[in-house]
Amino acid sequence: MIFQAFFRSAMIIYFLTPGDDAVEIIGGKDVKPHSKPYMASIQLHRRHVCGGILIKPGWVLTAAHCNLKFKDQNIQVVLGTDSLSRDKDNSVQKLMVKQKFPHICFDSESREHDIMLLQLQTEAKLNKFVNVLPQPKNAWDVNDGTICTVVGWGKTNVKSNKLSDNLKEVNVTIINRAKCNSKNYYNNNPVITRNMLCAGDSKGGKDACQGDSGGPLICKNELRGIVSLEKNCGLRDKPGIYTRITNEYIKWIRKITD
Repeated sequence: MIFQAFFRSAMIIYFLTPGDDAVEIIGGKDVKPHSKPYMASIQLHRRHVCGGILIKPGWVLTAAHCNLKFKDQNIQVVLGTDSLSRDKDNSVQKLMVKQKFPHICFDSESREHDIMLLQLQTEAKLNKFVNVLPQPKNAWDVNDGTICTVVGWGKTNVKSNKLSDNLKEVNVTIINRAKCNSKNYYNNNPVITRNMLCAGDSKGGKDACQGDSGGPLICKNELRGIVSLEKNCGLRDKPGIYTRITNEYIKWIRKITD
């Protein structure tokens, strides 16, 4: 009995310790079925590459660094499903991308201006399975300590290329930029600017990971960020970095999509 109790405790510690052995949308759970009708799986050759957000029937918002993976290949957006393997359900809509609009000032090294719009060849049909997540009208900054939610189909293990089949979500906490830029965190490499948000967990173990790029950061029921940098999945001192939805980006989106 003592051995069994010790074994159970050891296993719990192993699976909850952040780092290489505990990386998915870390600490997350499956979303309630069809509760995120704005979520888009952006795919090449029927394989998920990045997440995205349907913000208008004909437009998907995602991260500009995803364009480095797309290049000039045909891109497909899959809407209306929580499961990547159940892409033949009646709720699913598959739409091709007509044109890409990565931010002209995007810097792949600093991740500054990591935002991109995808124009669909045909508009999505809105219903209870597929719907838009409106962009915020005002770009207030997100205060330190605010609890937000990140959503995606990211990797379940940093040592594996396997993605999560089911859409997952996890709560993360906003960390102020000064702290995130300090030597105990990113040490200004990269620099977390006013165009970015930093979010994670004080103990680690809650984060986005590869495959979640381009997905939303929801704060107080509004879109406030886009998953940008998630290479250090789940580490306490390397929280996730998100493109912040600023007034500049709101104007940029409206200029392109209106």
